[in-house]
Amino acid sequence: MQKDQDFPQLEVLRETSERGITRDISWRRSQLLALETFLIEREQDIAAALYDDFRKSPAETFLTETGYLRGEIRFALKHLTSWMKTHRVSIPLIYQPGHSSYRSEPYGVVLIIGAWNYPINLCLAPLISAVAAGNCAVVKPSEHARHTSKVIAEGLYHYLDKRAICVIEGGVETSKALLEEHFDYLFFTGSQTIGREVMHAAAKHLTPLTLELGGKCPCIVEPDVDLRVAARRIVWAKFLNAGQTCIAPDYVFVDKKVEGELLRYMGEAITDFYGADPRLSSDYPRIVNENNFNRLEKLLSASLPLRGGITDSHEYYVAPTILKGVTLQSEVMQAEIFGPLLPVIAYGDLGEALEGIQRGPKPLALYLFSADPKVQERVVRQSCSGGVCINDLLFQASLPGLPFGGIGSSGFGAYHGQAGFDTFSFKRSVLKRSLYPDPDLRYPPYTGKKFGFLKHLVTLFS
Repeated sequence: MQKDQDFPQLEVLRETSERGITRDISWRRSQLLALETFLIEREQDIAAALYDDFRKSPAETFLTETGYLRGEIRFALKHLTSWMKTHRVSIPLIYQPGHSSYRSEPYGVVLIIGAWNYPINLCLAPLISAVAAGNCAVVKPSEHARHTSKVIAEGLYHYLDKRAICVIEGGVETSKALLEEHFDYLFFTGSQTIGREVMHAAAKHLTPLTLELGGKCPCIVEPDVDLRVAARRIVWAKFLNAGQTCIAPDYVFVDKKVEGELLRYMGEAITDFYGADPRLSSDYPRIVNENNFNRLEKLLSASLPLRGGITDSHEYYVAPTILKGVTLQSEVMQAEIFGPLLPVIAYGDLGEALEGIQRGPKPLALYLFSADPKVQERVVRQSCSGGVCINDLLFQASLPGLPFGGIGSSGFGAYHGQAGFDTFSFKRSVLKRSLYPDPDLRYPPYTGKKFGFLKHLVTLFS
């Protein structure tokens, strides 16, 4: 285990925070602009690193990583002044004269632990929020995306203020050692298992935190929609990044009257997007490492593929796969799949699907395809999830105006846009009062008549 002295950067960051350097809006803007410059100038290096880690295409990298982050930066720059402003609060008559307000202030030095599946996005999106809120930050990229981790470390070192922001690379032992340190806020993206360990570590220092975890995100398909469009959108969202997306549809509930038609359209969509052999497609990524590949192969061996099911251990390839004959008790339904396997389950009544979803842990996202506003409202009211997207998928996490986060086992806390600024800030209250008047009524002794009059005043004017 590494010791405190193995992280000398932390002392520099703490000194910077204590001096208040990061509180100025000019500093925050300069760092956000520098981060945008990094994303633009190093776009090819980032794309190459992600290709080396996942064989991810430049187009997918731009859409899900660099392009999205640049949008987050522009949104933060546009709204930063209004987010930082002091908010006046009215004072009841009994407490006047006085002046009360609250402001958003940075926590101090924060730790951001990123995930490997979107290694740029899930490190830098929280960093954008942390910087906008005026914090110093330690970024710990995932060691499973080692090429991307290196690009992040080198890039942030050359583009951002080294007094306030640093990247610490390493494996599990490095993460554990960092969690032994006292940070002012923790932000973790990853699995539920590791999330519990992070929460336990935070409890030692009473450190506030956000956990962005995963879960089995359901997708319901009603018979009253254009099934071809629904199928294309489901296939795109599920097999993006080879299914290694925390908000990907983990399984599909479909009305049994249209199950066959939906499955046919989904098969056509796979061919349209990735060709007859997706292994040859430049737009279809690979599984990140051997452990995850083996885990998916095990799930596949216990399932019945309707489409796909082909694997190659030499390049960690798992074909886009649709599974049939799946029940809620099947092995593939017991935990988040996090890969390109898509179970499809038919239902006779919408209530069956909702009951099945309600029995499981609360997911990070829920998807519904329906043209009926009453059905849409019913599904929203009779379910619980971090977010909902109707007649599409994934985009609820793309809008900077919508908070993104989980509930229950899928995590807690939210970020993106102002929600991220608020996450990395605390509301500090300030009350200013005059020394005069200073009536004796507030001070003891509280005689019967005095207490009665005091109760009357408090009741009437507070």
